[in-house]
Amino acid sequence: MTLTWDPIDDRAVATAKILAADAVEQTGSGHPGTAISIAPAAYLLYQRHMNIDPSDDRWIGRDRFILSAGHSSLTQYIQLYLAGMGLELDDIKGLRTAGSLTPGHPEYGHTKGVEITTGPLGTGIASAVGFAMNARRLHGLLDPDTPVGQSVFDHNVYVIAGDGCFQEGVSSEASSLAGTQRLGNLTVIWDDNHISIEDDTKIAFTEDVLARYEAYGWHVQRVDWLSEDGSYCEDVAALDAALEAAKAETARPSLIAVRTIIGWPTPVKQNTGGIHGAKLGDEALKGLKRELGLNEDAMFDADLEAVEAARRNVAERCAAYRADWDARFEAWKTANPERAALLARLESGALPDGWEESLPVFEDGTPVATRAASGMVLNAIADVLPELWGGSADLAGSNNTYMKNHPSFLPEGASSTAFQGNEFGRNLHFGVREFAMGAILNGIAADGPTRPYGGTFFVFSDFMRGAVRLAALMDLPVTYVWTHDSIGVGEDGPTHQPIEHLTAYRAIPNLALIRPADATETVAAWKAVLEQSHPAALVLSRQNLPNPARGEGTGLACADGLVRGAYVLADTEGAPDVILMASGSEVSVALQAREALASDGIAARVVSVPCLDWFEQQDEDYREEVLPSSVRARVSVEAGLAAPWYRWIGEAGRAVSIEHFGASAAGELLFEEYGIHAAAVVEAAKESLAAVRA
Repeated sequence: MTLTWDPIDDRAVATAKILAADAVEQTGSGHPGTAISIAPAAYLLYQRHMNIDPSDDRWIGRDRFILSAGHSSLTQYIQLYLAGMGLELDDIKGLRTAGSLTPGHPEYGHTKGVEITTGPLGTGIASAVGFAMNARRLHGLLDPDTPVGQSVFDHNVYVIAGDGCFQEGVSSEASSLAGTQRLGNLTVIWDDNHISIEDDTKIAFTEDVLARYEAYGWHVQRVDWLSEDGSYCEDVAALDAALEAAKAETARPSLIAVRTIIGWPTPVKQNTGGIHGAKLGDEALKGLKRELGLNEDAMFDADLEAVEAARRNVAERCAAYRADWDARFEAWKTANPERAALLARLESGALPDGWEESLPVFEDGTPVATRAASGMVLNAIADVLPELWGGSADLAGSNNTYMKNHPSFLPEGASSTAFQGNEFGRNLHFGVREFAMGAILNGIAADGPTRPYGGTFFVFSDFMRGAVRLAALMDLPVTYVWTHDSIGVGEDGPTHQPIEHLTAYRAIPNLALIRPADATETVAAWKAVLEQSHPAALVLSRQNLPNPARGEGTGLACADGLVRGAYVLADTEGAPDVILMASGSEVSVALQAREALASDGIAARVVSVPCLDWFEQQDEDYREEVLPSSVRARVSVEAGLAAPWYRWIGEAGRAVSIEHFGASAAGELLFEEYGIHAAAVVEAAKESLAAVRA
């Protein structure tokens, strides 16, 4: 199809360029360069290619757009303005100001039309892989009998990325997986301008990116707006043809490299690092407007006729597509009433009635590693919660993240002897790519309405921390399954033994870090996580842990209190002399210490603290009930840093902890050598009591 491009389109693009420059100039900070030069590509996407609905930014049939070069937020804000997606000229003027809809980087849930928060370079590309995977999974879940490309749930995912995105390793990790997965619904436009903050990228970035992506299994194309003779032409027709070719390539993701001049046509400052992240200044700003044939003295002089034409074009083009889609969607609902009911439930965020009845019950007294218990939970609930899917970073057997009797999410021909699957499968294989896994999970969760999880060893959560932070920032319902949670890892040694990780992850706001004490608490933890819609991490043991009987007559409380973060597990007849607080495998140590203290006439309350984050959210009355202020003798027990516990144990409290790295030895030996045992807890309790009495 021949591109129809009229002079009024050129006027709209010129408006996009000067609005980007003016907004940064007025605010005094921002990134004008890319927003100026990539404006024609962004305009082409929104005006000619993307199926969107200005009145319904969460319409499930829409194409998705991710601005991986999030610093160039104006690129997207101005196109949302031109497309009539909810932003107006005053919003562009309010760039990066308090309370505006146009913050410095695109923020999920803040500005309509923004699919995911971007800014940390490379994470946008990686999250887009999650969006593309989720589209295929949702197709398989709701419309498996329709060929790919013909379902109402099929759509395209578009990305605009910059040089920095391709330098960050996370984009490489995710792009490699996208090639393996043959995600034909994913198209990335690379703003190949050879400029970063430190000016010319040749000082650090000289590889053949297209060759690399071709090796990943991508369909690659180049569109040169900058010719070898130095002439420059924003050839939107060539880019349009490349986009059409990308859509026609359904078996591979597509990368289109567009050779641009950053900031073109700004005199003097174009093609320099100086235009990347700073205002143009009066002289260059006026020069840009002169080059575009606009009033050099006017600010925010939008061509309102061009704006109205752009909005009318999107409204009319997309209304026609939406009407056709609505008819097909109604036909699908009529033909698939059960799947339509499933979609309605998923979009509401509700769980099916009675789903919790499928949760397993573990035999009292039989030791179970909490990682194993977690795997049993996943397999028990798999059939009743089809929205739940995930995997691990090459550690499915160790993390126990594999859903048995369910196929893997694999393209045709990619199955192995160990893992059989199909394109609509459920078990994800991320490879040894923790950061990409985290970003992909974010894309899946932001796209919805499925619920993703991903696993690795807890010590390797370091590799994915940036993605976890973004999930917390966006409040996405991602579940992390982090196993091998302590020196209990044993002989693998200090490289594999997390010491500081509990402290580090508790420091991330809005992330619930849950370390269950036994199999029973693990069940309660999964239940609590799934009944909420927030990011959460299950931190699980490699080694077997006791699973004592609970409930009436046992002396131990049921695990229902887990949802409140901390609860009294074992109590005294009267007021306790000392309170022992512990998480995970150390809860059993606290229980042993309680018995030893009792033989010395000291009454100890044991408080299980699976989630400090949730406990902090409880009201003061509940916290006082669990940790009465009158009992100042307190001990925390955890095989990690003591830092998070000082708030709760007070000035007279004592911490049984590990303040150094581990060693390569049996886990049992390390617990003994490093003082994570009942005798050390007893000693700490007596010290705390002495401090109270002093």
